[in-house]
Amino acid sequence: MRIDPKKMELYLARACMSETDLRNGTSPQTLLRIRRGMEVKPKTAGRIARALGVDVTDIIDTNATAMADNAN
Repeated sequence: MRIDPKKMELYLARACMSETDLRNGTSPQTLLRIRRGMEVKPKTAGRIARALGVDVTDIIDTNATAMADNAN
C-alpha cells in the first residue's frame, strides 16, 4: 500500500501539523519511505490517516494501487 506524499502534505497542512507530529506513532524511516513513494503496511497507513483525521482512502496513492491491480 502506498501513501501519496502530496496528499499527505495537503492533509498535514489542513490539520496544522508537520511530519514531526506524526512521529509520535510513526518512525522517521517510515515517513522517508512514504516520501520516496515506497510501500507501507496497511496498519501504518491507517495510523497516519487517523492522526490526520481522514479516511485511509483519502491518502492512498490511487495510481499506484490501480497499477498494482492491473499487474495481477
